[in-house]
Amino acid sequence: MAKPFLTYEQQLKKLRNEKNLIINNLDAAKEALKSIGYFSLIGGYKTPFINSMTRIYQNNASFNDILALYHFDLALRELIFKYLCKIECRMRQLVSYHFCAIHGEQQSAYLDPHNYNLSRKNTNDINRLINILNYQANKNPDHAYVVHQRNVYHNVPLWVLINTLTYGQISKLYTLLPFQMQSSISKNFPHVKEKPLEQYLKVLTLFRNVCAHNERLFSFRTQIDFPDTKLHDKLSIPQKGTQYICGKKDLFGVVIAFRYLLPADSFLDFKRSLIKLLHTYHKQSSQLDEPTLLVMMGFPSNWTSITRYSL
Repeated sequence: MAKPFLTYEQQLKKLRNEKNLIINNLDAAKEALKSIGYFSLIGGYKTPFINSMTRIYQNNASFNDILALYHFDLALRELIFKYLCKIECRMRQLVSYHFCAIHGEQQSAYLDPHNYNLSRKNTNDINRLINILNYQANKNPDHAYVVHQRNVYHNVPLWVLINTLTYGQISKLYTLLPFQMQSSISKNFPHVKEKPLEQYLKVLTLFRNVCAHNERLFSFRTQIDFPDTKLHDKLSIPQKGTQYICGKKDLFGVVIAFRYLLPADSFLDFKRSLIKLLHTYHKQSSQLDEPTLLVMMGFPSNWTSITRYSL
């Protein structure tokens, strides 16, 4: 049966009286529900505090504990998104630079399927990509800088058009480039080969979408894997069969990707910010201890050692 509509007061009454959630300040809790919504707040962040069998809150869990976890995840999304954007910006520049170095500035070059890895399995993807590029270059009125190039020069170079593409479209563009061009791009990440870079971009696109759409991030898992790396082995991450249990489908996989794809100083800044964020959360709520939270995030207990090892 569909769940009935409940007023804010009824939502709080149900949480307190039926679910045993401690609510010390009803007015503040009501304002939180007004700002965030029951589904996004309670539905999104109740799991660590509720008995999965009885659906009753346990260990004196409070509304503030759920709210603290929500705000932690919000700050975590902002932090991860910041550094995803740095990688996105670099990939935009590298893809457009290396493509134009070979094919020049004419838009006809990136609209020509023969300038991609035109294998049978790629044909449909290349056609879809070219349709997107063609629309952005010749029809989309939303980007003034593209319209200017279109009207004044009757040509939109890739280094201009690339700024209109999404993370996923940049990932797909890299995937469809000829191997030699992929190789030239991947050499800008000294410890990442062509195919692992392709895989990093695919999985990071999924995490980027979680951040952009304000979905729950800290416990997010993907269906596709990050590549295996030397860091998995050096951190002594245990395996289940042949699969590492951390850093493959989870947020720690993003941390490993950042270690490989960000400049060293940027990664250190990211790591310091993440440590500070974890400490701030644990000052606000004692319900989730650090080991439990790290497991939910997919982090090994020794994750901070990631900078001790060479790549």
